[in-house]
Amino acid sequence: MPSFVIPKSPIHFAIINCRGNTYIPTDEGWLYTAIVKDLCTKKIVGYASSCRLDSSLTTNALEMAIRRERPPKGLIFHSDRGIQYASLAFRRVLDGHHIRQSMSRKGDPYDNAVAENFFSCLKCEMVHLQRFPTRSAAQTAIFAYIEAFYNSFRPHSALGWIAPKQFEHLLQQHFAA
Repeated sequence: MPSFVIPKSPIHFAIINCRGNTYIPTDEGWLYTAIVKDLCTKKIVGYASSCRLDSSLTTNALEMAIRRERPPKGLIFHSDRGIQYASLAFRRVLDGHHIRQSMSRKGDPYDNAVAENFFSCLKCEMVHLQRFPTRSAAQTAIFAYIEAFYNSFRPHSALGWIAPKQFEHLLQQHFAA
């Protein structure tokens, strides 16, 4: 049995972090990618890519996470103070789903560590190993990395060296009992 602490509440989607923006080089130019990560399961629950770094990129990633996970009211969404997360459009999505916004303190360099860790893995394990002729090719590779590898098979030390989906399954079994 992996060594990890089972939370006392089944609401593992209660705090998430989305300060995830990075750029992937392609022959067509940059592909910007945003993520939403569940801090309990370490699973990437939402993501989006675009040729533009704007509020619609982060809003699309958040909306994907909401559709997939259907979080309870009172969810805390934490991010840095980036303009994409402070935009009116982004705040409207949060408000529309009764999600509370939390932002880092000014100048806090550690607040972005969760997302930066994911993007470091993405780049070392996938992006730097290949060349992308198009943004579409990079988008397809990112989808495969997240869905077929990172969430499903990649072990995480914080989860007792098991994958996010396996940890999530163990949580569901624990709370069903």
